[in-house]
Amino acid sequence: MRYHAHMKSSLIAMILALGGAGLLVWFTLGSTLVQEDREPNTQNQSTSTDETSSVEEPTIVAENLMIPWDMVFLPDNSILVSERGGNIVRITDGVVYPIEGVVHTGEAGLLGMALHPNFSENNFLYVYLTTSIGEDLVNNIVRYTYRENTLTFDRVIFDTIPASRFHDGGRIAFGPDGYLYVTVGDAQNEHAAQNPQSLAGSILRITAEGEIPSGNPFGNAVYSYGHRNPQGLAWDGEGRLWSTEHGRSGIRSGYDEVNLIEAGGNYGWPESEGDAVAAGTVAPAAHSSASATWAPASAVYYDGSIFFGGLRGEALYEAVLKDKEVVEVREHLSGAYGRIRTVAIGPDGNFYLTTSNRDGRGSPEANDDRIIRVDPRQFRE
Repeated sequence: MRYHAHMKSSLIAMILALGGAGLLVWFTLGSTLVQEDREPNTQNQSTSTDETSSVEEPTIVAENLMIPWDMVFLPDNSILVSERGGNIVRITDGVVYPIEGVVHTGEAGLLGMALHPNFSENNFLYVYLTTSIGEDLVNNIVRYTYRENTLTFDRVIFDTIPASRFHDGGRIAFGPDGYLYVTVGDAQNEHAAQNPQSLAGSILRITAEGEIPSGNPFGNAVYSYGHRNPQGLAWDGEGRLWSTEHGRSGIRSGYDEVNLIEAGGNYGWPESEGDAVAAGTVAPAAHSSASATWAPASAVYYDGSIFFGGLRGEALYEAVLKDKEVVEVREHLSGAYGRIRTVAIGPDGNFYLTTSNRDGRGSPEANDDRIIRVDPRQFRE
């Protein structure tokens, strides 16, 4: 049983809280919480490689989550996690915030989250979620305030994004320009992805109030189009935007992509796949080939590479960059944790990975789903 607001959860098995006198790690033994004090890790406070301290072993931060999708780190270094079924969970104490109106079906539900760049002042939390209008599914971007451990609805800032049981995109992130970027799947209408006046199969760029920036290429929210199901957003050290994207599925699975995103770019779906690039479309910076499937579900930039979680690939992937090119794709942690959805960089400089083994497509263990803290320096040894 998971307890709701203001009660401790017996299902969060290890809980991370940074700050204060040190790093507090909580272990759940039945219904009893046992506290262990540890010295804080002061050697790993950035995303650069640090050779002065030993690489830490992976640590389970939380377990018994239900299809965790995204996470954000609050100023006090605690973590909020979205569960696709419609809850946001605070990892420090297991408080659960049910989100009204979420429709969880197939891949749709409560998906991405992002904090406003000035969160410490305005306390705005943005979420991407699937809901319904009558019998029709839509995806909305909803803004909440999160203040004094209370989550309060503010308003819907952008609505009626195309939705379906599958191919909903769902990642949201603020870019260096202060605008909110949003990945949108083709919602199982692949030909709509070739229409820049449709929101389906696109990456959107909007303001923090849901308005259209004057510099958008088509006069609407669309920043790039011709996407199938993009689910990762990351900016490299030069401020360039990269995205990861699911390729075709079913028995023809393959051709997952890493893309360098250009304003107004057409990324070719459904006409282009892999090295077969239709005229007037942008070739992927890297793809998995017809014989391999990553199912890439996130993206972060770290030390010259784009790292992304692999669902069907059950690995953490690394796309090594050289300027605007991907020169190599490496595979890490293969099979170690099952389906990896999100990888994020915490305030301590470590990677935090969410598993997705309870989404109906994995082989869950007794303690799934989990959040795992991984020291990224191990990938530089």
